[in-house]
Amino acid sequence: MADETLQPIFQIQRVYLKDLSLEQPNSPAIFLEQDAPAMEVAVDVGVEALADGIFEATVTITVTAKIGEKVAFLVEGKQAGIFEARNITQEQLEPLLGIGCPNIIYPYLRANIADAITRAGFPPVHLAEINFELFYQQRQQALAEQNAAGLVMPDAAAAKH
Repeated sequence: MADETLQPIFQIQRVYLKDLSLEQPNSPAIFLEQDAPAMEVAVDVGVEALADGIFEATVTITVTAKIGEKVAFLVEGKQAGIFEARNITQEQLEPLLGIGCPNIIYPYLRANIADAITRAGFPPVHLAEINFELFYQQRQQALAEQNAAGLVMPDAAAAKH
């Protein structure tokens, strides 16, 4: 029985749509435009500890479509999941929460974003796959650079707190 308590545990408790917003500031006139909209996509990932061994991971996507200078639509969605992760070392836990959980959540968010855009009267937008491992590594690198900059200028870091 003691051996079971040391086994790593990772379970999905729940996956849910936490936030979804749609703006069409130039409708209905934008529907008369003949040009295809240019798309901008922004991605963010977050993790929050809820309780001992229980975490909420989120993926936020913002899609902005413009025709010329006019915004056709702006959709922002935040998909979340509650995950149980126990008996996992810190060096394994961070990538699990920062890479594994977003990989589980993202397909749900992608479907919700596509549905919202279609329901808004626009052709479907199919978001590309995201390499969350690369995204995680880039964020870690940026944090390391910020920390290094903070170590170089301790007075500036102290002023921020």
